Amino acid sequence: MARSSRMSVNKRLRERKKAEKAELKREQKKLAGQSEREPGTPVAAPEDLEGYGVLVAPGGDAEED
Repeated sequence: MARSSRMSVNKRLRERKKAEKAELKREQKKLAGQSEREPGTPVAAPEDLEGYGVLVAPGGDAEED
């Protein structure tokens, strides 16, 4: 009978270890998902966007009709 009891204890220990590992992984994923910048702040500066051609600088090479 002692062996059966020991097996149950080992099973519970394995399950607890697995649950703790999953919780740690969820926490790390949660922390990784949070950005370090404040909400509402721009990701790229206007100068960066102009360099990529997304924004046109005022008074620049834009053609007006």
